Amino acid sequence: MPLYSKRKGYIYMPVDYKPFDKAEWLRLEKKADQLRRLTIQTAVWGGSGHVGGSLSAMDAMTILYHRFMKVDPQNPEMEDRDRFVLSKGHCAVGYAPVLVDMGFMPEEELHIFNLTGAKIGMHLDCNKVKGVDCSTGSLGHGLSLAVGFALAGRLKGLDYMNFVLTGDGELNEGSNWEAAMSAAQFKLSNVVVLADMNKCMIDGRVDDEMKVEPADKKFEAFGFNVKRVDGHNMKELNDAIEFAIDNHKNGGDKPTAIIMDTFKGEGVDFMKDNYLWHYGSLDEEMVKTAYKSLDETYKARCERAEKEA
Repeated sequence: MPLYSKRKGYIYMPVDYKPFDKAEWLRLEKKADQLRRLTIQTAVWGGSGHVGGSLSAMDAMTILYHRFMKVDPQNPEMEDRDRFVLSKGHCAVGYAPVLVDMGFMPEEELHIFNLTGAKIGMHLDCNKVKGVDCSTGSLGHGLSLAVGFALAGRLKGLDYMNFVLTGDGELNEGSNWEAAMSAAQFKLSNVVVLADMNKCMIDGRVDDEMKVEPADKKFEAFGFNVKRVDGHNMKELNDAIEFAIDNHKNGGDKPTAIIMDTFKGEGVDFMKDNYLWHYGSLDEEMVKTAYKSLDETYKARCERAEKEA
């Protein structure tokens, strides 16, 4: 049944997702592992890619698309669909596999990733790629776009969630904070920021280049509900996203920021926490080593789910 918020004119149709039990946790772990492998393969097909930041954000994208978001690959322009903004838009080498896996485009498109004539490149173009709500080639603007989506929905009498995936390197751009002020000012509780705090950016460690911590305290000061989580723990991600959605559908008047502590290159030992893997290419030996490392990571994460679920 539709859930009516306290703000007149809003109708929110929630996704009917299953309880977060052990089976669901393990299902999401398997999917995240598959998508990490497809990200590596896509970078091989394309010759290179922003692999490190894609791997750090993959758990967030996996749980959003495979558990929470209301989208329909057969009807990508559905008016009341949930919106997703990849504000750290250069991580298309991870985002494109997510869209392929959902059925928005065939896998063959990944085989020519970023090559001449390809629809998908280093930054996804919403005019060419189904399922992409907006192009985000220039960093720092994703939250502003999500604020615009939310306000447009309010004017149209529609309600949908607006998820924004940003990163700590990107958060040193000032336009993010202007948008944060706006989201709080207009009480856009259906705006949810997921900040991928992998501590690395193209030039080095974030703290050495332009420190943005404590990000949780900053978003709180800007008027957000804030949850800080292990960005590689599906249970913590689940609880934080459920909180954000419940906050909105129950009439909350604040946007939510989920600060995710992550690692660059998560799952691949020679990439993990290494800013040099902001962007790169992989030879055959590297791919073998990466897959072996992903095997070990997946096993450890399934063991955690078995133990903690």
